[in-house]
Amino acid sequence: MRAALPRVFQRNMIIAADTIGTRNSTGVPDFILLGLADSAEAQLLLFLLFLLIYLVTVLGNAGMMLLIRLDAQLHTPMYFFLTHLSFLDLSYSSVITPRTLQNLLASMEHISFLGCFTQMFFLVLLGGTECFLLSSMAIDRYVAICSPLHYPVIVSPRLCHSLVIGSYMFGFMDSIANAVYKRSLHFCNSNIIHHFFCDTPPVLALSCSDTYTVEIMIFIFAGSTLVLSLIIISGSYVSILSTILKINSTAGKRRAFSTCASHLLGVTIFYGTLTFTYLKPKKSYSLGKDQVASVFYTIVIPMLNPLIYSLRNKEVKHAVLRVLQKRKAPDS
Repeated sequence: MRAALPRVFQRNMIIAADTIGTRNSTGVPDFILLGLADSAEAQLLLFLLFLLIYLVTVLGNAGMMLLIRLDAQLHTPMYFFLTHLSFLDLSYSSVITPRTLQNLLASMEHISFLGCFTQMFFLVLLGGTECFLLSSMAIDRYVAICSPLHYPVIVSPRLCHSLVIGSYMFGFMDSIANAVYKRSLHFCNSNIIHHFFCDTPPVLALSCSDTYTVEIMIFIFAGSTLVLSLIIISGSYVSILSTILKINSTAGKRRAFSTCASHLLGVTIFYGTLTFTYLKPKKSYSLGKDQVASVFYTIVIPMLNPLIYSLRNKEVKHAVLRVLQKRKAPDS
């Protein structure tokens, strides 16, 4: 009978039951995600939009990884890092978007307790890894512009692999630390998450236990990841800007800036939304604003990155032409 009720009426019934305390006070077996929209028309529109974005995300990031693998001229440190960035973006989107698409079509968005915390674990893991990977890419751009003659020696394959492995290790340690502190959370009366996925702020807001210590520790870990990676990126770009300003020719300045413009744009978008969403106390949590920001960094940004790094990059365009010509050669 519940499935036949209008979606908005179902939500009102759930919230009303939650308000008067009809739920089990000893714990909750699962959570209910309220999602993004009440009406069926809005859900269908969002489903089609997110499905299109996800398809572009998969094709763009998988295509970028495949292109870099197939074209030997792209076997350079910058594209090595870009391969892992595409992998992280694809994984990040896949943690959220398929489940969101399923929920947009479902009459009720249930997610298990384990599934919810598993989703948060991988979000922190992938997000933290991407922060340090973007820092590694900034170091690569710094050496390429500030010490171009020593670039092949400094940015060696060994250094590239060390930076990537270190990025994954930092992301993993961050996610483990978050998971340890989130274990102390208790959920008594309410199991309604006012979001479209299991994100840290709305889950903390749902807990009936004192979350002050958990919030502080998560803030410290998240803040340390963001601040440390931003220090590396900012220091790299201060040196890059200083070097570019010393170049005499306008064409030389433009060429040097174009080598890092895509990375700088991607960093600005990624860190801007993360800072807005996470580096603030729970009391300032706003459902509407945070949902818009969350949609942007979980669904939209993974689609934008391959476009940012390919549309402005002549090397990628030429690589596409070379790969296509190789595919056509045996047939001609």
